[in-house]
Amino acid sequence: MKDLWRLLGYARPYWAALLGSVLLMALAGAAHAMIALLVGPVFDRVLNPASPNVPVQLFTIPGLGVPIYLHQLVPPGIRNVWTMVAFAILSTFLIKGAADYAGNYLVNYVGLSAVTDLRQRVFDKVLRHGFEFFEAHSTGRLISSIMNDIEKVQVATSHMLADFLRQSFAVVWLMAVLIYNDWKLALVSLTLLPFVLLPTARIGQRIRRTTRRAQDAAAELTHILQEALAGYQVVKSFGAEQYESRRFRAAARRLRSDNLRYVAQQALASPLIEFFGAVTIVGLLTYARNQIKAGAMTTGQFTSFVIALLMLYEPVKRLTGIHNIFQQALGASQKVFEYLARSEPIRNRPGAQPLTRFERAIVYDGVSFRYPGSTNGFLLDNIRLEVRRGEVLAVVGPSGAGKTTLVNLLPRFYDVTAGAVLIDGRDVRDIELSSLRRLIGIVAQDTFLFNDTVANNIRYGRPDAGMEEIREAARNALAEDFILGLPHGYDTVIGERGVKLSGGQRQRIAIARALLKNAPILILDEATSHLDAESELLVQRALANLMAGRTVIVIAHRLSTVRRADRIVVLERGRIVESGRHEELVAAGGVYQRLHELQFLEPDPLVNP
Repeated sequence: MKDLWRLLGYARPYWAALLGSVLLMALAGAAHAMIALLVGPVFDRVLNPASPNVPVQLFTIPGLGVPIYLHQLVPPGIRNVWTMVAFAILSTFLIKGAADYAGNYLVNYVGLSAVTDLRQRVFDKVLRHGFEFFEAHSTGRLISSIMNDIEKVQVATSHMLADFLRQSFAVVWLMAVLIYNDWKLALVSLTLLPFVLLPTARIGQRIRRTTRRAQDAAAELTHILQEALAGYQVVKSFGAEQYESRRFRAAARRLRSDNLRYVAQQALASPLIEFFGAVTIVGLLTYARNQIKAGAMTTGQFTSFVIALLMLYEPVKRLTGIHNIFQQALGASQKVFEYLARSEPIRNRPGAQPLTRFERAIVYDGVSFRYPGSTNGFLLDNIRLEVRRGEVLAVVGPSGAGKTTLVNLLPRFYDVTAGAVLIDGRDVRDIELSSLRRLIGIVAQDTFLFNDTVANNIRYGRPDAGMEEIREAARNALAEDFILGLPHGYDTVIGERGVKLSGGQRQRIAIARALLKNAPILILDEATSHLDAESELLVQRALANLMAGRTVIVIAHRLSTVRRADRIVVLERGRIVESGRHEELVAAGGVYQRLHELQFLEPDPLVNP
């Protein structure tokens, strides 16, 4: 119930439309029950010409004792009983249809709007999570939760919620007809309902568990699909098509198995209701023969009762199916609510203030860091480092030394385990997160471009930028020449992850994006490591334009790219072991000299001695 109320809570902003749909569905339910009441006059008066010509009483208003007659529901000029009944039947179906149509539209509007809000909230929440969240959850599973899990919720809160209101009011009004006709008989007839509802509730609990397993299987299938398509080049180069096909087939069969289990469980309710309904009808027919013979009940009254009872079983059966679909939605929503309930480790502290400019220095003050759940101890240990405004600092060291982790602490992709990272004397955790990241531009080795136009990829960090600013950034990034050679220039769609461009072209687009952002602090993380010599030369020239007038932290394995840095720090096993200029460090005989010799002095291992 907690999860159900939480789901329905998203409909609160649309309460007026929801209230309107409830009232309209109540009117549709009343019209549905009126059809059963009108059966009585058909059998007692219309089909029995010998019946006395007296006013036809349909029902009495409960609590007031005021009788309602058929002639009160039709225009005054109509006197013939058949004409009155025909007019009432047509009017009832017209009212029922109009109310059902409008109510159905309103409740679907509420349901779809609520689920749209829920999906947006989940998406926004996921985007706010830190790097460790995305390291723990695969892209395929996140996509499956945001799309497939919420799709189950959408079905329940739109189509099924409309049907729930429709069938619920039909049950209420039809039960009123049964009780009005013969309350004792109605009580006896309804005693079988618990035998139907209790097993249905048990089935619903199983359906919730089955649905969660099915959604996990669907998430696994989406994960395999996403990986195989995103890594198609690796799949083809290793001839792994059959391997991926087997993985996909196995996951699809698990999903099929879970879905079939749901179908088997969901289908149990209908035969239960139909069997107990048949038992009830047989008993009623036996009772009715005696009542009609004794004159305690007319044929029309009994027919009206039976019709109402038969009409009642259909919405009861539908409600059990709706209950199962709601259980399915609740099972699917568990993972969604887990994402919403998960705390965000990287968020604004209370009282965090914006930082509008960078003026003096970046300081790593005794910084230590360990990844959450890491069993290998601290990756960074007691780092003390100052980067002055306008300085170009290079960070080098063997793989796994913590270079990328060190720079990731600056824009708060992670928070330090101990110590503090300071900008102009202020702890980055006390700075408003959005303003902190506005001050920092990043160009990484794995450039990510969107399946959009060149212009939109360059203006990604500044959506309000004009075309002249975009062209200026592209020119400074040495990218305009090749951009103008594309089929549609700046309006060319470059494919997923920029697949239609070369590695050097992608890097220059990324540099143009950073130039347009115009952040005073720049992080270059292996920005030229995957390029050939010609592309590297162009990118290095573009990077020189980007670095001008900025405070730059450069991470590089290729020492040739950091020789002109103002200062080089060497990381080994999470500690700064050396610091100085290139010439000083080469002459010092330490870690930097060893790295330098490995890159420049060792013979090519592919050449025979």
